[in-house]
Amino acid sequence: MKSILTEEQVAITVKRLARHIYENHLELKDTTIIGLQPRGIFLSDKIVAELKQLCKDPVQYGKLDITFYRDDVRKELHVANKTDIPFSIENKQVILIDDVLFTGRTIRAALDALLDFGRPSKVELCVLIDRRFSRELPIQPDYCGRAIDTFASQKVKVNWKEKDERNEVVLI
Repeated sequence: MKSILTEEQVAITVKRLARHIYENHLELKDTTIIGLQPRGIFLSDKIVAELKQLCKDPVQYGKLDITFYRDDVRKELHVANKTDIPFSIENKQVILIDDVLFTGRTIRAALDALLDFGRPSKVELCVLIDRRFSRELPIQPDYCGRAIDTFASQKVKVNWKEKDERNEVVLI
């Protein structure tokens, strides 16, 4: 097991990602933040908290479950998480947030699921970890905490204090 981000580095990275998003979206009235269930919401909760400190505009924030949009859902039984998007994303700029970008299949499923809530004017992607050379689809992050090179046999585990006792990223 190798440490990729310590607890302090995770905190600094979250602040940097939030500031980068704010820099590109100074007025958040036409921007929505969507965290991907289940583990992307821990990152999106933290980024939204930072954004609320940076700007006076309200932050439209939703959580999206993509379980039944995944292309591997037919192979095994999945338990769905809760989707909570109490607003339309029609003509809004949407920032999808997830913890790890690996093959790109989760993001493809999220793009399909988003269309049930309207047609956004733009979609951007924010991830804590980008496993760069593992992509199966042409999907790249707009905001990235750390890009790493890994073998397919390795796993990136993002631990969150709310679920795993501390914030850290490790390579297994």
